[in-house]
Amino acid sequence: MKKITFLLFLFVCFSSGAAFAHYGMVIPSDSMVMQGENKTLSLKLSFSHPFEMIGMELEKPKAFSVITGGKTEDLLLALKKAQVMAHTAWETDYSIKRPGIYMFYMEPVPYWEPAEDCFIVHYTKTVVTAFGDDEGWDAEAGIKTEIVPLSKPFALYAGNVFQGIVKLDGKAVPYAEVEIEYYNEDKKAEAPTDYMVTQAVKADANGVFTYAAPRSGWWGFAALNTADYKIKHEGQDKDVELGAVLWVQFLDWKTK
Repeated sequence: MKKITFLLFLFVCFSSGAAFAHYGMVIPSDSMVMQGENKTLSLKLSFSHPFEMIGMELEKPKAFSVITGGKTEDLLLALKKAQVMAHTAWETDYSIKRPGIYMFYMEPVPYWEPAEDCFIVHYTKTVVTAFGDDEGWDAEAGIKTEIVPLSKPFALYAGNVFQGIVKLDGKAVPYAEVEIEYYNEDKKAEAPTDYMVTQAVKADANGVFTYAAPRSGWWGFAALNTADYKIKHEGQDKDVELGAVLWVQFLDWKTK
C-alpha cells in the first residue's frame, strides 16, 4: 500500500509540470511574545510540502537548540513525538524567562529522497522576540548553511518586503536560488496554477534576496546548495542537498 501511495505521489508531482518543494519546518506558537501574554511557546518540528499540506516523516533531529543572550541551549532531549500532516513530527514547550531574541534551529538526520536521487538536509531556523527586546535579530547561528535576515524576521505586515543573505560555511552565496512557500495550514489558499505553489527568486552577487509576502501567515524561505560531500546509499555515493531554511511570520493590520 505504501508503495502504491508513493507511486501516485510521483505521478501527481511530475504530471503537474511543477516539482514539489521540500521544507524543514520549525513553527512556534508565537513570533512575538508581549507583556501579559502566555510565556510558554509551543514549537512543532516537521518536514513537508507546506502549501499542499503533504507531510513526510521526520526522524528525531540530529540537533535542536535555541540561541539567546549569546548562549546556546540544547533542546533535543525535550522533544516529544507528534503528528503533523499525518506524519511523524516533533514538539516541545519552551518557557520564555527574560526579554530578548530567541533563535531556534534544527539540524535533521539526512533524508533519502528517491525521486531526486539524493539526500536532503535542511538546516531550519525561526526567530522569536520577547518583551520588547529585539536586539540581535540579525545574528548568525553559525550553522552549516543559513539565511541571515536583513529585515526583522518578525513584526512584518503582509505585503512587507523581506530580505536575507544566503550563507554556506559562513560565506555569502552569490546568485543563490531561494524557494518560497506559504504554510497553508487552514488549506484555504489555492494557487492559480501549479507554477505558483512554490515561488523562486535569485539572490544578487552578494547573496542578498528580496521577497514581498502577499498574504499573512508563515512563509518558508529555502536556499538550496549541493554539499561538498556525499553519503552512501545502497553502496553508491549520493549527492546531498543542503537547505538553509528560515520561517517568517507576516501579519495583517488590526482593525477596530
